[in-house]
Amino acid sequence: MTLWALEALIGFVLLVGLSSLAASWIAGSGRRFLPDWLTDHVWWVPVALAVVEVPFIVIEPLWRYAVHRWELSEDVVYARSGWFSRKWVFVPVSRIQTVDKEQGWFERMLGLATVEIRTASHAGSSSIEGLDVAVAARLAEDLAHRAHQLRDDAT
Repeated sequence: MTLWALEALIGFVLLVGLSSLAASWIAGSGRRFLPDWLTDHVWWVPVALAVVEVPFIVIEPLWRYAVHRWELSEDVVYARSGWFSRKWVFVPVSRIQTVDKEQGWFERMLGLATVEIRTASHAGSSSIEGLDVAVAARLAEDLAHRAHQLRDDAT
């Protein structure tokens, strides 16, 4: 959840910061290509964006945490993800071709990782993000081992 909160906060800072810079540039340079009522009240744009975005900083991480789930059974990896729309993916372990563990900047700072599970079909591939590094390494190793044991001749 911390990963999603950090991503939302960075997005908020960038959006409001860039809109503040644009508003100060428009207000300070005396742009005459815009109507006077807009240049006189252009500082409302970053304020309005901040007011609209603040609830998302709190709601989005909680919502995504409530939705994102994963489970590993004997022969299937189940992953559920989404924000507005939900996606359920069932990946048969026997169809797994590669299992990768990845870390972005924020994940590395927080000691988290993402496990990428790839099959021959893009639709059958999945990713599980926000896992503790040790859990991700163990899951990736276990999946690779099981996939090797359950491999069948089908493509």
